Amino acid sequence: MINLPILIAALWPNALWYSLPLVVVVSLVYAATRHELMGPILQHATRMAAWVLGFMIMVFVVLAFISWWV
Repeated sequence: MINLPILIAALWPNALWYSLPLVVVVSLVYAATRHELMGPILQHATRMAAWVLGFMIMVFVVLAFISWWV
């Protein structure tokens, strides 16, 4: 059986660090195209970042399960 925390710890220092600034920048730019005031921009960016990170985690879990299954 695969140990998911060890897998995450092994991958974290490598490529996953690049996803955090990318998610922040994409969320802020997208929110800024929808709103003009700083408050709504930050609220929308926070919600969008949570959605993007949640989606990335779900895809990671699915791919980890598939790699464990195969």
